[in-house]
Amino acid sequence: MALRLRRPLVAGNWKMNGLRASAVELADIIDGARNLASTVDLIVCPPATLIAQFAAHALSLHSPVLIGGQDCHAQVSGAFTGDISAEMLKDAGAAAVIVGHSERRTYHKETDADVRAKAAAAWRAGLLAIVCVGETRAEREGGRARAVVERQLDGSLPDGAAPETLVVAYEPVWAIGTGLTPTPADVAEMHGSIRARLSSRLGDMGQAIRILYGGSVKPANANELLRVADVDGALVGGASLKADEFLAIAAACR
Repeated sequence: MALRLRRPLVAGNWKMNGLRASAVELADIIDGARNLASTVDLIVCPPATLIAQFAAHALSLHSPVLIGGQDCHAQVSGAFTGDISAEMLKDAGAAAVIVGHSERRTYHKETDADVRAKAAAAWRAGLLAIVCVGETRAEREGGRARAVVERQLDGSLPDGAAPETLVVAYEPVWAIGTGLTPTPADVAEMHGSIRARLSSRLGDMGQAIRILYGGSVKPANANELLRVADVDGALVGGASLKADEFLAIAAACR
């Protein structure tokens, strides 16, 4: 299934959760997605151990649900124990990969240059790159939120970005897994800033690239968040582990 430009996109980041038995949740997502396929794109990003299984299952059912990875190495192959290349993700059936998530930037000390290299690797392998940006609480309280996100955008996006190859996900670090969410006005301001930055760099192409909001997105707040200007969908964490919650968030895009 080809992803449509500025069509809503909801991507689920399962993080380090899920065993083979979790295919039950995927099956429920696939079943529920049949009623949403005409209006919203869906991606599920399980742990690497489940990508091939999930991708094969979705393909066997001709499902519109795409499967993605949560990270990739910048190199095609090599002596990088424990890492997975973008080409390996593609070979396993993935259609997309998240890069630059705040947990990778924080716990693995990934720099903007690292994220840029991974996004370029995703494109090299034919994957959609979901590039994450976002500020910490200290950066927001210090009045530096926009400057931090603009710096991350400038440093994390390779040249040649296009709507078919890039999605930007804004995730305020202080809202991830905390239950806290910015106000709609805060989200509108940041997404507007990201849109302006993309347009400044890419011209008209910047208007076609989707910008997702992420950070404690739940069915209870999805309607409000997904109606903010320049919010083209959501990158969902914990709620994506439950089919009913993930589908409820996706339904809010209609």
